[in-house]
Order: sequence, then structure tokens, then C-alpha cells
Amino acid sequence: MQRTDLKKSMAMAMAMAMGMAMGMTIAPLNTAAAQSERSDWETRRDRSERVSEASYPQDPADEAYREARDALNRGEYRRAARDFRRLRDRYPSSAYVGDSYYWEAFSLYRNGRDDDLRVALDALAILQEEHSDARTARDAETLETRVQGELARRGDARAAEDVTRSASFEVEVQEGGECPGDDEIRIAAMNALLQMSAEQALPILEKVLERRDECSVELRRKAVFLVAQHVDDESVDILIRVVNEDPDLEVRRQAVFWLSQVSTEEALDALEGILRESPDREMQERAIFAISQHGSARAARILKEYAMQSSAARDLREKAIFWIGQHSSAENAQFLRELYESTDDVGIKERIVFSLSQMGGRGNADWLLEIAVDPDEPIEVRKKAIFWAGQSSGISIARMTQLYDRMPDRELKEQMIFALSQRSEDEAVDKLIDIARNEQDRDLRKKAIFWLSQTNDPRVAELLLELIEQ
Repeated sequence: MQRTDLKKSMAMAMAMAMGMAMGMTIAPLNTAAAQSERSDWETRRDRSERVSEASYPQDPADEAYREARDALNRGEYRRAARDFRRLRDRYPSSAYVGDSYYWEAFSLYRNGRDDDLRVALDALAILQEEHSDARTARDAETLETRVQGELARRGDARAAEDVTRSASFEVEVQEGGECPGDDEIRIAAMNALLQMSAEQALPILEKVLERRDECSVELRRKAVFLVAQHVDDESVDILIRVVNEDPDLEVRRQAVFWLSQVSTEEALDALEGILRESPDREMQERAIFAISQHGSARAARILKEYAMQSSAARDLREKAIFWIGQHSSAENAQFLRELYESTDDVGIKERIVFSLSQMGGRGNADWLLEIAVDPDEPIEVRKKAIFWAGQSSGISIARMTQLYDRMPDRELKEQMIFALSQRSEDEAVDKLIDIARNEQDRDLRKKAIFWLSQTNDPRVAELLLELIEQ
């Protein structure tokens, strides 16, 4: 029998129910997971790096703009810069002239030579002075800061001075209570400064994070992201202070997330405090995830103690159980089995069944089958145990067949038919064909026929013809 898409969908759905509902991946934190928490500024920056479609089809420079755009999107940066420059020479009155300065500068920035970077600054200056109404004018200052940051990183003293000044300037509330709209420029400058000199950048970022005015909320959120990109004792201390002191909930949540990359005892102290004392459920969820990534014996102990705490919220206990199950070991498997025996909560039992199934191993699969045949266990838990045991290659089709034949409960037999349909061995098809032919319960025969029809096994067509002709 070929595996159906449903098998993958079912397994993925169960995994997502516990892990992805938290906005996390099942695997330990990696670069991909970290990217999901990137700042709004970085997301917008990525969008700005793909040159926009042509917008003036009647403009005489339209074709030239398209060609330059295509060169840039293919990564041919020197050619793209030349083509945007030629566009202005050939069509000085074109509506594309203003944007051409931005994209020429961007192409030169991506090309990356020192001389290219300085020419890029000249192009951006012209854009801001002479074409402030261009669509790209709003992004010009941010790109300028990035160019300056790259020059500073290469030792340009004047660029370093400009970057430091841009990162350090004080932001004040404007008249009428409005907040200034230049956060992106300052964040770009702080990011450039961080790449150039963490010693200079961290005090500036710390100063931003000490602010408490409404205008600084978005800036603080982005500053947390930048602090987390340079993990050392100082940045960890900053993140812990943010977790404990920042008045904005989202700023604190982001700091908790980034503490998942830190393996110090101080970070674990802060995360344990959040898990046990925070009134915010999402903060607690993020703390559980972060603790699960710590990797120490103490972190494992914290999760186990919380999973055992009957007075804790069930959904949080379930998430602790989920992350325990992602760290496969005999010790964790034994803990989960003992926790199963100690609880009457059906939801907790179901999560333990799932977590043990994710660990894999013959011992866990055998334990799942024991739960499946235990008449004292809740029926829904037994059904899930059948499904997840059936996913294990350590459980033979012969064993599943024997279990089906001695099951008195119709609902469990139906679940076993489904579990057999998810297996790839020919023996699974053999058993389903036997059920379709000989099972006394007509509804169970129908179930077997349905799942057989989802396969490409040539024997199924013969069976269906046989049943039709009866």
C-alpha cells in the first residue's frame, strides 16, 4: 500500500496542535525559528530589496526601467546600476528618474566595493534633494544609513561618526503629542553600529530600552531584536532587565523568546520566574519553550515539575509535556509513563500518548499498544494510542492484525482499520481486504473498502469488482 497524504496530514496536524500553535518549530531553536521573530524593520527591508514593477507603461523610459529592474532582480548589480544611470541620461524627463537614483544606489550597495558605496551615497543625496516626491524617497535615508554602516565597518572614520550620531540622537515627542516617524533610520543606524562595534552599540540600545514613553514602544521592540543578535553577558543582562521591567507586554514577550538562545543560569532563573509567576499566558508559553531549549538538567527538572503540577493550567502543562517529548531519552520516557499513571486527566493522558509516540523506539510503541488494549483507559485515549502505535515501524502488521481480531469494541476496530490504512506494507492491504470480505459488521467492511480505495494496489480493483458482482 502506498502511503497516503492523509497520514502526513494527520501526523503534522497533531504536531502543530502542540508546537506550531505556539508559533514555534518542533525542532530546537535554529536560524529558521529565529527568523520568525525578526523585526518589522527587517521584514520591510527585505521587501524593499526587490525593485518594484514598472508603473508608467506609457512612459518612454518604461522598457529601459524594466530591463534595469530585471538585471537587479537577477543579481547583476553592476549592470543594473549602469542601466539605471543610462535611463536618466536618455530620458531626463521620465517619471522613473527619481526612483532610478534609489535603485542605482541599492545596486551599488549590493555590489559592495568601497567606491561603489561612496557613489551610492551621492545618488541618494540627489534623490533626497531633487526628487523628494519619488516613491522610493521614504526609504532613501534608511538605505543611506546602511551604506554608511558598511563603510564604517570597513574603517571609514567619517561614516562611523555619522552612524554613531544617527544611532544616538534623542527622539522627542512632537507638538500635538505625535511620535516622530524616523524609527527605521535609527534602527538601521543601531544595527550598523552593532555590526561595527558591539561595545559602542549596546550602551545605546540599553538607553533606548530604558525609555518608558509611548513613542519609544516600537523602538524598544526592535532594540530587543538587535540586542539578541549579540549574545554575551552584557546583552543577556539587558534582556533579563527587559523581561522584568519593561511596561510593554510585547517587548517583554520578545525578550523571553530571545532568552531561549541563552544557556546561563541567570537566564534560566528569569524564565522559571516567568513560568511560575507571570499572569500572562503567552509569556508563560514562551518561557516553557525557552526553558526547553536550555538543554541543562535543571531546565529539564523545571519542565517536569511543572508538568506534574495539577494546579497549573492544563494547556501549559500540555506544552511542557510536548517539549519534554521532543528530547528523546529513556529518562524522559519513563517520566512521562509515570506521569500518565498518576493522572486521571484525559487531556494530559492524550498529550503524553502523543509525546511518547514522537520519541519513537520499540519500548514506547509497545507501551502504546498496552494502553490501547486496556479496558480501564478512556476510549479516546485508547484510540489515539492505536493510531500512534500504528505509525511505528517497530509494530508489525501481524501484531496489529492479531489486536484487531481480539478487539471486542467496534469503535476501536474502526480506529485500527484507519491505522492499517496508513501503513505501506502489502500485509496491511491483505488485512484490509480480509476485513472487506469477511468482517461481520457491515459498517466496518465499508470503512475497509473506503480506505482500500485510497490506495493504488492492483488487488483492490479486483476486490471491488468481486464485491460488485456478488
